[in-house]
Amino acid sequence: MPDSAMAIGVDIGGTNLRAARISSHGEILEKVSEKSHPDPEIALARIVDLIRRVDRPAVKAIGIGIPGRVDQRQRQVLSGGYLDLSCVPVADHIEAATGRPVIIDNDCSMALMAEIAIGAARGHGNVVMFTIGTGIGGAISENGTIVRGSRAAGQLGHITVDRHGRECVCGRRGCVEAESSGTAWRRHVAEAGYAADTPVDQILALGERGDKEALAVLCAWAGPLRAAIDTISATLDPDMVLLGGGLGKAAERALAYAPAQAAWFQTSVRAAELADDAGVIGAGLAALSFPGAVSVHASAATGRSGKRAVLVNGIPAAGKSQMSKAISDRTGWPILTLDTIKNPFLEQLGGADREFNRTLGKASYQAIWSIVRDAPDGSTFIVDAWFGFQPLALLQKHLATAGVEHIAEIWCHAPGEVLAERYAARLHERPAGHPGAAYIPELIELSKKAEPTGLGPNHAVDTTTPIDFDAVTGWVNYVLCDGHGDTAHE
Repeated sequence: MPDSAMAIGVDIGGTNLRAARISSHGEILEKVSEKSHPDPEIALARIVDLIRRVDRPAVKAIGIGIPGRVDQRQRQVLSGGYLDLSCVPVADHIEAATGRPVIIDNDCSMALMAEIAIGAARGHGNVVMFTIGTGIGGAISENGTIVRGSRAAGQLGHITVDRHGRECVCGRRGCVEAESSGTAWRRHVAEAGYAADTPVDQILALGERGDKEALAVLCAWAGPLRAAIDTISATLDPDMVLLGGGLGKAAERALAYAPAQAAWFQTSVRAAELADDAGVIGAGLAALSFPGAVSVHASAATGRSGKRAVLVNGIPAAGKSQMSKAISDRTGWPILTLDTIKNPFLEQLGGADREFNRTLGKASYQAIWSIVRDAPDGSTFIVDAWFGFQPLALLQKHLATAGVEHIAEIWCHAPGEVLAERYAARLHERPAGHPGAAYIPELIELSKKAEPTGLGPNHAVDTTTPIDFDAVTGWVNYVLCDGHGDTAHE
């Protein structure tokens, strides 16, 4: 993978601070951590140190997940908890210290997007997530896009489960965070006579053997969480509810002692897969939403949103046309393809040899980026092509000349034998001049080494399996549009 497709993801927790260098596939290339601290100045100094330890010249941007209410669009922290960064210009501070553009968001929103991209919610767009740690965070995805409301929707830890319950740090009573967080767990076990640091797994083991005190603790801890999940099920009807954070898996097991009571509350509840890595992965992928490494702050100041391109990439017969049409149908964005430009010439010429077909393909490729170049700022295009037929450096040049600042790449792929069958089946539909049956062995070999460009966030799609086009489109919307204008309806 090209070094350019890297970002740094930072996850700020009440207990630990984490930073990692992330690839566009969500791979952790290097990770470091440090203890958190309640003093903002000390915590920010530690964060800067962590970033510098994983930074490399090829890193494009930094994403930071912050607990509490965060206005992602305005890059403001509205409220916090153990580490209160409200009224602290976090993004500006980190940008000044590192020289990198910075995007900030709620930590749970970052984690949820990671789970949708490569984790337990992959292939789903309508997902709700609770992160259970020191407190309880929350995030909501609708069609793959984080729900933000006017500023900072998704504060699920403050769903009321008992209006006469314990006081919460938010100032109200009976929030689920006050009853089902890690902090609440320690209180429940202490009140039952256990040591406050008794791990959940130990109590779960006792509960499985029928220990009454352990069962009482589990019910007291999981019951309020079940009530919050039931509320979410009734109001949002998501595909699934994910439980993440340090206690996510334990909470999923504990919910067995507090089952849903009505049929319409039977939403699937799963433990998140990425554990403590979800925050840094999601933050890194969010940072890669800015492949041109243009500062969010600078973009807002100039009022220019830049052009956007969805690169639907894959070798011939990989399923690009179906994917491009599905995204276009859901967004209204125009499709530019090599064949759309090339085929009328082949038809008028009555065919051509393969060498002329290649030349015509190169000219069509140039024409596509000329159209994008001449389009207004803020335009979005779906470009359907096998981008590997030309040097990557040429694509980078075209993108820069055309003014494309934001990229989302869809990598369509299938086994070579499947591609061969598809290609053979449609030979009669293609104008004379396109490679014929003799190309099929070459196509099979190409399938073994072809790979995406790696120039921006990448979503791989196996086109031999059922495709959730809504989820794919939601991912594209998140990468290109979330917090940067409603271009989905241009």
